[in-house]
Amino acid sequence: MSEGVGSDPRRATTAARWRVLGHPDGMLIFQARCLVEQHGWTEPAPEARHRVLLGRSGVYRRRLNDRIEFSDATSVVLTRPGDELSVSHPLGCGDSYTCLEVDAEVLAERPDAAHWLDRGGWAGSSDARLDLAHRLLVAEASRGLDAFELAERLHLFLGRLLQHTTRAADPPGAEVDRAVRRRPATLVAHRRLADRAREVLAGHGFTRTLDEVAREVGSSPHHLSRVFQRVTGESLTAYRNRLRVRAVLDTLAESNGRPLRAVAADHGFADQAHLTRVVRDQLGQPPAQLRRLLT
Repeated sequence: MSEGVGSDPRRATTAARWRVLGHPDGMLIFQARCLVEQHGWTEPAPEARHRVLLGRSGVYRRRLNDRIEFSDATSVVLTRPGDELSVSHPLGCGDSYTCLEVDAEVLAERPDAAHWLDRGGWAGSSDARLDLAHRLLVAEASRGLDAFELAERLHLFLGRLLQHTTRAADPPGAEVDRAVRRRPATLVAHRRLADRAREVLAGHGFTRTLDEVAREVGSSPHHLSRVFQRVTGESLTAYRNRLRVRAVLDTLAESNGRPLRAVAADHGFADQAHLTRVVRDQLGQPPAQLRRLLT
């Protein structure tokens, strides 16, 4: 592992393991795993380059330009020079992510330069297909690519990422009903409840029942389901499945030969057939095929 790579604001106050995947001209891609030494906020650090942060596992809270939000394995964050980012780990667990850093000169040569150079402080969520493209890029870079091929693949990925973030420009909860929109305090409370449910699901495994999650966040199952759908635009089940599929991809990429029926049990699926159905629905390919691609 390489230490102290890139311009990540967490490196001064949070222990991390780093692995550089490649650095063609004006670009750098690396993976990092944060090891929590403190639960409080790190010092705000200004960004020096345009960066893309792609969640892989774990949970944390981020303060990006004074806006505090929850981050997990589905999160995507875009920053530009001058943005300020700090993080905390209130649950006491770390997180892992992939970071892509790009010089402004490299972005300026792209036909979609204005969309990148003018965009900063954006945070959202990846869908299953974008997450798989991210993981395949990491797997291919880990096998070893020359600078020419890696640069080309990174530019293609940036184009795909830009399309996704443009479609997802509206923040979660943009379609909140008028009654709630007129009560800011209610909207804030609902967002906090949804974030707390995300923390429970992302930070404590996937074997808890809906009743157990609702009790932990101090809500009824019905109210929690309705609020979560309203705030995030998806059901609790859909969000849980997105997290589970990402965790399954991590397991498949480890190449440990663990039987798929055991992988299904580890991640709270009813059986191997249920695992295969959910993964295929989200990614278009069965787990066995994805294992071959990722290892």
